[in-house]
Amino acid sequence: MSLSLLNFHGLRNLLPIEMTPSSRINVISGANGSGKTSLLEGIHILGMGRSFRTRQLKHAIQTDEPHMTLYGRLSGKPEVTLGVRRLRSQRELELRLKGDKNARLAELVEAMPLQLINPDAFRLLEGSPSGRREFLDWGVFHVKHDFLRIWKRTRRALKHRNALLRRGRIQPQEMAVWEQELAIWGEQMDTLRLAWFSDFLPVFEETLKVLFPLPGLSLHYARGWDKERTLSTVLHDSRLTDQQMGFTQQGPQRADLRIRINKQPAVEVLSRGQQKLVVSALKLAQGRFLERTAQRQCIYLIDDLPAELDEKNRHQFCELLEDMQCQAFITSVEPSALRNTWQPDTLVKMFHVKHAEQGLSQLVLAS
Repeated sequence: MSLSLLNFHGLRNLLPIEMTPSSRINVISGANGSGKTSLLEGIHILGMGRSFRTRQLKHAIQTDEPHMTLYGRLSGKPEVTLGVRRLRSQRELELRLKGDKNARLAELVEAMPLQLINPDAFRLLEGSPSGRREFLDWGVFHVKHDFLRIWKRTRRALKHRNALLRRGRIQPQEMAVWEQELAIWGEQMDTLRLAWFSDFLPVFEETLKVLFPLPGLSLHYARGWDKERTLSTVLHDSRLTDQQMGFTQQGPQRADLRIRINKQPAVEVLSRGQQKLVVSALKLAQGRFLERTAQRQCIYLIDDLPAELDEKNRHQFCELLEDMQCQAFITSVEPSALRNTWQPDTLVKMFHVKHAEQGLSQLVLAS
């Protein structure tokens, strides 16, 4: 399934866009500040309900516009339509899926699996565990159908336990109720995560080997609490210290993916180019794994692909992308950097974002 139509209005500095992308590779070129990344941001908001550039979606609405409207159509039998509307005057998103005005965000995320590779993707290595948990849970969500329900129950139990910890005086009986809930659902979440990781790991190792072999690199899953004890025991034994801290210190909310080179954190050993290749291998492996387990393809948003990669690694990356038969939207300042990268039978469309009028930009199909 791929995007066959995009229609954006009121997005950043872009004039209204109607785009019929290629089902495979779409290269978007343009000068710095022209709006290339904004186009990727619009697709990201359409599929994820949030931006990768700002926490407040009102900042993605074009100046002087009352709202931003994003529409997409996914090819397939039947076709699937998606829509997101954000008014400047309200925080809630208006979502539509297949014409349903009461669509939930999780349904949009499931309908259009997205992977983003941009400069911020380095956070998978150098950032906090939260980014790696998000990467982990994205994978589990798309292949383990009960995960969302378990994740919600776990988060609810954790929220209640943390509220009791901050109350000051703990009622043991009330605390025991929420600890039991957290233990039950947290253990189930860990089981799903571990099962997904065990299956994902060989796909990642295979992908990295093809993209850029790195002897000594290892990827490990850490569940977030003492592996020798049950979560129930850990929660009970840590009540006092958790109360002093005001939050639950161990549990599934502390899970992490640890990426190391010969037992050292990879971020402290690898160059920026090598880091980008490892992150790219992780992201590409997500798509390859989804394709193999669920017979579904990701849509890839790749911002400034040539950055940090030499010509050889750029070609290797693009070859892997082509083998996956997925759809990709790729930005580049210089279109020539990617023009001759693809195989002759790969469907490639070249677009150009150019300054048009009053500080706005328009998207045109490049020759």
